[in-house]
Amino acid sequence: MNKKNKTPSNTVTPKRIGKAMLCMFIVLFLLVVRIGYLQFVQGAELKEKAFQQQTISRLINPKRGNILDCNGKALAISAKVDTVSINPTRIKDSTDELTKVKKEKVAKALSEIFELDYEETLAKVNSDSSVQTIAKRVEQDKIDKLKAWMEENDISVGINIDEDTKRYYPYNNLASYVIGFCNSENQGIYGIERSYNSYLTGTPGKIVTSGDVNNDEISTEDAQHIEAENGNNVVLTIDANIQTIVEKYLKEAVEKNNARNGSAIIMRPSNGDVLAMASYPDYDLNNPFTPSTTYWQERWDSLSSTEKTEMYRNINVSSRYEPGSTFKLINASIALEENITETDVANDFNCVGYEMVSGTRINCWTSAAHGYQTLRQVLENSCNPGMMQLASRIGTRTLYKYYQAYGLFSKTGIGLPEEIGSDFHSEEKVGSTELATMAFGQRFKVTPIQLITAISAIANDGVLCQPRIVKEIVNTDTNAVTNIDPVEVRQVISSETASEMLDMMESVVTDGTGSAGSVKGYSVGGKTGTSEPPVEDEDYGYVASFVAVSPAENPEIVVLVALYDPQVKNYHGGTVAGPVVSSILSEVLPYLGISPDKIDVDTSSSSSSVTVPNVENKTVAEAQKILTNAGLRCEFTLEGNKNEVLVTDQVPEHGVKLPSNSLVMLYTAENNVRTSTTVPDLTGMSAAQAANSLKSKNLNISVEGSGKVVSQEPAYNASVEQGTVVKVILKEEE
Repeated sequence: MNKKNKTPSNTVTPKRIGKAMLCMFIVLFLLVVRIGYLQFVQGAELKEKAFQQQTISRLINPKRGNILDCNGKALAISAKVDTVSINPTRIKDSTDELTKVKKEKVAKALSEIFELDYEETLAKVNSDSSVQTIAKRVEQDKIDKLKAWMEENDISVGINIDEDTKRYYPYNNLASYVIGFCNSENQGIYGIERSYNSYLTGTPGKIVTSGDVNNDEISTEDAQHIEAENGNNVVLTIDANIQTIVEKYLKEAVEKNNARNGSAIIMRPSNGDVLAMASYPDYDLNNPFTPSTTYWQERWDSLSSTEKTEMYRNINVSSRYEPGSTFKLINASIALEENITETDVANDFNCVGYEMVSGTRINCWTSAAHGYQTLRQVLENSCNPGMMQLASRIGTRTLYKYYQAYGLFSKTGIGLPEEIGSDFHSEEKVGSTELATMAFGQRFKVTPIQLITAISAIANDGVLCQPRIVKEIVNTDTNAVTNIDPVEVRQVISSETASEMLDMMESVVTDGTGSAGSVKGYSVGGKTGTSEPPVEDEDYGYVASFVAVSPAENPEIVVLVALYDPQVKNYHGGTVAGPVVSSILSEVLPYLGISPDKIDVDTSSSSSSVTVPNVENKTVAEAQKILTNAGLRCEFTLEGNKNEVLVTDQVPEHGVKLPSNSLVMLYTAENNVRTSTTVPDLTGMSAAQAANSLKSKNLNISVEGSGKVVSQEPAYNASVEQGTVVKVILKEEE
C-alpha cells in the first residue's frame, strides 16, 4: 500500500503567514488609530488631567477692603485670621490599615478643635479630592491648638493653614443700615458691603507646586506663586461723629414717643453729601443674625424668614411714606417760580377751617380757622386749605413738571442697594380731590432720601444735586484714588425763588409751628409734617416729621427726621420731631465749625452778660478754654504749639461786660498783627439786629436802653480793630 506525503501540521505555510501578517497589520492599525485619537482628539483633555494630577494648587484669599468714614475712621475692617484645609490623599501611612487609623485620628482632632461634626469631617478626610476646606476665618487660639496637635503627633503634610481675613465692625450698631454686612463667604449682602462688593472683594491668588503619583510635593523650587490682589478701600461721605449724634437722639425720640421706628438723614446741600443716615431700631453688624434691640427681640421668634429680613432694610431708601406738610415747601416753591403768587400778598388765601372739594369737606389740621393769610403765613400755620387753594391755581401739569425736575419721579441713584422710587398718581388720574390732598403731602408716597434731596435743592440756590454716599475708592496695593465726584443734576428753581423759600422757612421756625426746631445762636429754617395713615393701611399710624436747614440764609446742612406711628397724645411733627432736630443741630453745627449767626441780647436782664476774664500771660490753649467756659468766642493766629505760646494781649480788655457768645481777639508776641474794619450804621435797628450786624464784622456790642438804636460809639464808618466794643443806645419809639 502506497503512502502519500503529507505536510506536517506545524509547518508554516505562506497562507498562515499571510493571515498572521494581516492580524498584526490590523492590530497595528488599530493601535495607530487609538494613539491618534488620544493625541489629537483627547489630547488637550488628557493633558489637562495629567497636569491636575501632577500639580497641587492652593488658593490665597485676598484681603477685603475697608470701609472708612469721610475722616478716615474705619467702619468695617478685615482682620487677619486663617483658613484650614486638607489634602486627603496626602494623609496616609505605610499600610492601608495604618492610613485608615491616621485619617480617623485627624478627623477626630479637627472636629474637636473646630467644633465640627465628626462624620462630616471624616468624609472630607476620606474623600478623593485634592483639597477640602475644614474651617474658614479661624481665630488664632484654635490655630495654636491645631499647630500644637500636629507637632505632638508628628504630622507635617496634608493639613494646610492659610492666611485669611474676617470682617469686623469696630462700632457694632453704628450706621448699620448704611454699611451692611457679609455672609460666610465674605461676600457683601447688605448696604455698602453689597453695592460695592466688586470693589471691596479683590482677586484671589494661588500657589501651584508639582506633585508625584501620590500627590506629594516633589519640589518647592519651581512653585508658582500668584499674589492675591487685595480689595479696595471705600471712603464714605458719612461722618462717624455726626452719625453718632444723630443715632443718639433718634433712639431717644423713638423710645420716648413709643414709635414703631424712626429715620434721620443729614445732607450737605451744596454737593449732595450724606453726612449721616440712621434708622432705629438698628442691629449689631458683628452679630447680624441676633436681634440686639428690644423691638426685634420681642418679635423675632414669631417672624418668618422673609419677615426677619425687614431688620436689615434701610427705610431711608427702601421704604415710602406720605411726607405730609413738609411737602408744602415743594408746592410753595413751584408757585413762586411760576409767579402765581408772592411771599407776602395780603389776604391771598382764606382758611375757614376746611375746604370743600368736589362735595367733600377736607379739614385743616386744626379746628380753628386761620382766616386770611399770605403764603408765608400759610406755611407758618401749616394751613391745609391755603395750600389746596394754591395747588388749584398751579394745576396738575405744572406741579408734575416740577416734581419731575425735583427728581421725585425717579430713584436718586445714591448707590445703596434696594433703593425704590416714589408712588404718585398718574397725571391723567389726578382729579380735584387728588390735587387737593397732594397739596399738603398726602395720598402719595416718597422715600426719605427723595424728599431731603428735593429740599436740599431749595437750600442750594435751586440746584438739585444727586445724593452721594461714597466719595472715593482707594486701591490698597497702589494707593491710587478714584474720586466719585458730586453730580449737579439740574437747576430746578431760580436762586431768587430759593432765597424767598429760605426766608419763609425761617419764619416757620421763628413765628410758626416749627419753633421746637430752633437752636440758640443759629438761624434755622424748617417745616413740620404730620401725615395720616394711608387709606389702604389704617394700622400704619401717623408719621411725624420735621425738615430743617441751617444757617437759614446760606444753609450748610439739611436735616430730615421722621418718627413712624408715635404712641403719644400730641403726635404732630412740630412737637415730636422738632425737638429731635433741635438737639441734633445744637451738636452738629458747632462740630462742623459753623459759627453762631445770632447773638441773643437781653437788655432787660444782666443774666446774659459775661465779664471778660484776663487771659494775658496764659498759654493760647489755656486762654481758649477759659473764654469758652465763660461763654465767649475767641480768634487768634498762631505759629507754634498753642500749649506753649503765651497770650500777650487781648481785645477787648479784661473786665468789660459783653453779651454771651461775644468775640475776644487774642495776640501773641509772634502774631501781633491787628486787622481793622469799619463800623456799620446801626441806626434804627433792634439790639439783636445790631448785634448780628456787628458780629459779621467781628465787632462786639454794649447795649444801653431798649427799643431801637438812636446812637452809637464809635460812629458809623469809623475804622477800628476787630474785637472792639461798639456801644449803642436804644430808645422806645414814641
